[in-house]
Amino acid sequence: MTSNVHAQHQSDDNQHVDRENGTVKDPVCGMTVDPTKTAHHADHAGHSYHFCSAGCRSKFVAAPETYLSDQRLSEPKATPGVVWTCPMHPGIREGGPGTCPICGMALEPEDPTLDTGPNPELTNFTRRVWVAGALSVPLLAISMVAEMLGMRFVPPTYSPWIQLALTAPIVLWAGAPFFQRGWTSIRTRNLNMFTLVSLGVGAAFAYSLLATITPGLFPTSFRVHGVMPVYYEAAGVVVTLVLLGQVLELRARAATGRAIRALMDLAPKTARRLRGDGSEEEVPLSEVATGDKLRVRPGEALPVDGVVVDGRSSVDEAMLTGEPAPVLKEHDAVVTGGTINGTGSLVIEARAVGANTVLARIVKMVAEAQRSRAPIQAIADRVSGWFVPLVVGTAILTFIVWNLVGPQPRFGHALLNAIAVLIIACPCALGLATPMSIMVGTGRGARAGVLIKDAEALQMMACVDTLVIDKTGTLTEGRPKVTAIEPCDGFNKDIVLSAAAAVESQSEHPLAHAIVGAAQEAKLEVGSLEQFESQTGLGVCGQVDGKHVVIGNAAQMRRIGVDPRPLAEAAERYRHDGAGVMLVAIEGKLAGLLAVADPLRESARDAIAALKAEGLRIVMLTGDAEGTAQAVAKAIGGIDEVHAGLKPEDKARIIGELKSKGAKVAMAGDGINDAPALAAADVGVAMGTGTDVAIESAGMTLTNGDLAAMVRARRLACATMRNIRQNLFFSFVFNGIGVPIAAGVLYPVTGLLLSPMIAGVAMALSSFTVVTNALRLNRAKL
Repeated sequence: MTSNVHAQHQSDDNQHVDRENGTVKDPVCGMTVDPTKTAHHADHAGHSYHFCSAGCRSKFVAAPETYLSDQRLSEPKATPGVVWTCPMHPGIREGGPGTCPICGMALEPEDPTLDTGPNPELTNFTRRVWVAGALSVPLLAISMVAEMLGMRFVPPTYSPWIQLALTAPIVLWAGAPFFQRGWTSIRTRNLNMFTLVSLGVGAAFAYSLLATITPGLFPTSFRVHGVMPVYYEAAGVVVTLVLLGQVLELRARAATGRAIRALMDLAPKTARRLRGDGSEEEVPLSEVATGDKLRVRPGEALPVDGVVVDGRSSVDEAMLTGEPAPVLKEHDAVVTGGTINGTGSLVIEARAVGANTVLARIVKMVAEAQRSRAPIQAIADRVSGWFVPLVVGTAILTFIVWNLVGPQPRFGHALLNAIAVLIIACPCALGLATPMSIMVGTGRGARAGVLIKDAEALQMMACVDTLVIDKTGTLTEGRPKVTAIEPCDGFNKDIVLSAAAAVESQSEHPLAHAIVGAAQEAKLEVGSLEQFESQTGLGVCGQVDGKHVVIGNAAQMRRIGVDPRPLAEAAERYRHDGAGVMLVAIEGKLAGLLAVADPLRESARDAIAALKAEGLRIVMLTGDAEGTAQAVAKAIGGIDEVHAGLKPEDKARIIGELKSKGAKVAMAGDGINDAPALAAADVGVAMGTGTDVAIESAGMTLTNGDLAAMVRARRLACATMRNIRQNLFFSFVFNGIGVPIAAGVLYPVTGLLLSPMIAGVAMALSSFTVVTNALRLNRAKL
């Protein structure tokens, strides 16, 4: 006895203890256990645990952390700081687990976690459905099978009492959550699925109970062959089937969160931090701080966002961009936490940790989008407002009509048909139609490099007929590069480029950075610069290793007495293609020209062609000159309209004009100057490589800044909206056909009646079908 008492005290902090009677909760099934009486115990990590059966003990011993990681069991505890909300009604926010006061569904944590422990409601309902199912089999055998086969397992006098003994645990224990939620719905006037189930099951059980205990209360006309009929099987089996439907639905709903959990699981749990002496230590990710140097070995996931300070490797960024091709990372290259290192070893310096990493922001955005409501949800909301009262009214009318004009036994037919109407009309499927598709669609988008800020943006993207695109950074890479070098006689490309790079090294002009970068990429030796000068509107000049070098336009060349005509034809050709041209003179002689352009993104042509094939009209907006804009539009092809020389307010104005003509406009951009236009469009789409201002102004973000992801975004939006419409159509048609059949409208013609049990199966399958259809979006081809 002493050891048992000691074991009980040892387990106080690990098992739920009822100190009044000394019992604990079995950590596997949640049942109440007396440690002094049970024969099933196990020790783990210095603590003793107690079980109701050998089966529970075996499960615990095989995988103790599976059950210890989830201490909620059948009575989940609130976690400080965690907000719980309803998938169908995100406006419901509670401090702990429970049920939604509007629809009765189990609440879920608003913020995603990596806790993969069993869902407490799923565990609870699974236990109840097993018990209910075990009792329903003999119940059906006694009540229906025996009658259909002409066999009597028990005498008619005892049959109702045995059915009562089998049904009472099903209805009063297994079905208790339905009655609790049904009563709450009536008390708060938020009628829902549980209102209908509790009314239907309650009516069948209450009538049968009275008919069993006090049959004399009913007139003799109610009797069949001198015996009062009872309908325990209707109540018991319906509870079992509704529980089964809830279990299937909970399992399917759990799958909608896999996208977020998969994203969160991309980041490793630990990191290898370099000490000052060069040695390594493995630390939890939570201890990594900005500025820490971290070692990333081949094949490992990068722990945080940072820059490469040592090493060279290819990194798989598919989780960020949706593209499978690895990206080479060398010194000073930016890397993202959660991406996978290739075959090389890297040392990175942490630049963003915790909630500030790209991966953490993606997870937060996806989670918020999954909880948002699409405008199409308003249809289901309006219908749900009058649906349950209408069903209750239909059930009452069904009972009255069958009781007045139905065949004998009239009361039995009236009761069963009214119950069938209540059971089959499941508003849960209608309520789940939109939220489930949104949850799966946003998760699918995150894996494809498309981050969705809210459901409204997703719905609007499916309606868009006009795509407005910024040029720089969207159609082009946004980083000017030297695209051509043409030397004159007596000079070569390296001489022209190195001389120009030496002078431009002192300039802050974007084109100057392109020239210096080209020289560095070619590994040219750049001479020392003296006497640097900048002439506004003309160019720059300076002494490079004692030689006078001048860079500028034709006017600059003529100003210093150099004839630019030998390169005039080539210069015009490059300008026609949208490049900027700079002439270079060395020691008073024309040395050559440099063409600098913002190159097109590799995927731009194919992406525009695909978007055109989707039926979109493409409009390009840019602040660049008309000639450059037209050259880019010509090179890409498929652009219907070009507006050049624009200021930020001009872009927003043009979008307003398009919308006033009835166009549904999406705007794609990446810069601060695009923010007003992104906000003005029906859907703003920010390139993930752009500025924070642009991303905050947009409803969608393409994580890799590639227009190919715009094609995926459009297809995802169309697939999601198609999925929602399928769900709504199924829900409306199911109830529109099911309720009249349950009421018995086909009986005069076909003699067909729908039993409450068949109605229960149909109701359970309706919700399960909606959720399963939504999960198909995970396989959508984008």
